[in-house]
Amino acid sequence: MQGEQAGSSLKLLPVHLYVLLHLKKAGVDYAKMMAKVSGLPLDLINDAIRDLMEAGFIERDPGSAIKRSKARFKKVFEVHKHHTYYRLSRKGELFLRSFDPREYFNSLLPNGWEVVRALAERRNVNELDLDMETVEDLKVYRFITEKGRKTEFFRVLSDFLSF
Repeated sequence: MQGEQAGSSLKLLPVHLYVLLHLKKAGVDYAKMMAKVSGLPLDLINDAIRDLMEAGFIERDPGSAIKRSKARFKKVFEVHKHHTYYRLSRKGELFLRSFDPREYFNSLLPNGWEVVRALAERRNVNELDLDMETVEDLKVYRFITEKGRKTEFFRVLSDFLSF
């Protein structure tokens, strides 16, 4: 199952998936920037990073400077590190290669793939005919706000997944 990785006790939550996808796109990055891009609290990102490091999916990036060729979201050619930078480990790279978003979202929610894709195409959850339990799950996963609007986190995650 995509929700739990073989050989690991980590239950892959959407915030974990976001960190993995962010690092895949960025090459290397630091927690504060991941929080800024996603709109999620820094504490939540730090918890996800710790979980992913313990599971072996990401690792710290060594060295004191970083080049733009390695950190694709950076605007300058080279920057000295003032934060702890992270990158995907080999295990994380292999996991993302075999990652099936359809299977993953179906393991999170009933008809999860259809729900998530439909939400990505609409302005808010009120345009969908969903039961209250599914709506509450979408709030818990931080896909929608209390008022039913899509969160910045969901927008970025759906963009990273290209739907």
